[in-house]
Amino acid sequence: MQNGNEVKEIVKEKYGQIAKQSNKGCGCGCGSSNNKIVGYTIMEDEYTNLDGYVADADLGLGCGLPTEFAGIKKGDVVVDLGSGAGNDVFVARAITGDEGKVIGIDMTQEMIDKANRNKEKLGFKNVEFYLGEIEDMPLPNETADVVVSNCVLNLVPSKQKAFAEIFRILKKDGHFCVSDIVIKGELPANLKKSAEMYAGCVAGALQQDEYLKIISETGFKNVEIKKTKVITLPDEILKNYLSEAELKSYQNSGIGIFSITVTAGK
Repeated sequence: MQNGNEVKEIVKEKYGQIAKQSNKGCGCGCGSSNNKIVGYTIMEDEYTNLDGYVADADLGLGCGLPTEFAGIKKGDVVVDLGSGAGNDVFVARAITGDEGKVIGIDMTQEMIDKANRNKEKLGFKNVEFYLGEIEDMPLPNETADVVVSNCVLNLVPSKQKAFAEIFRILKKDGHFCVSDIVIKGELPANLKKSAEMYAGCVAGALQQDEYLKIISETGFKNVEIKKTKVITLPDEILKNYLSEAELKSYQNSGIGIFSITVTAGK
């Protein structure tokens, strides 16, 4: 099992590679060591109909639409964690308008560079991208009215630190809305330890009950799951990690991988 620093390096390397590609990345939960399934965005939700959507910022790496339930208002300060090429940032900016401000944080320099290129094309003056880690954000206390994140927190080794930082940067009465991957039951060992699946949002995921417990123990109130989506990994992907016998056992086990969209207030 990789330790926290090793996981971070795996994620940085993989998402740095995706940022350099002109096409979409393989998305959460997909990919293989032999790159046979690049472009398979299993968990992604449809963005193209949303105001503020920028095709060049959509790398197919999300597992939900956190802005859908985020309650963002005109004039709000919004922080997007793991902002990538700016997909959710630009959608949030369409809601906050010129009166608000949207800040994206990402730990991969290639993603920050790509996001800034997208921002320059759009000419936005109230959007900023910072290089930084979610467990130690480069932001002052009580910065944000709303924090959003899309399929990223489960990649962070310490969820406790991540949610503590979200609590710190939120204003009084602020709130967050995150889409993330959780599991129910025990994933097969080969699936859990795979580097590809770390970058694909699965192996770093917590049990759903544990995930919600951490949020509550951080001090957040009114924790609520707004949306749940079952993630079905195709056989072609699972065969990269499991034998035929293991695959059959897994499919009949009732073990589940889910995308959940969660809200809570400070």
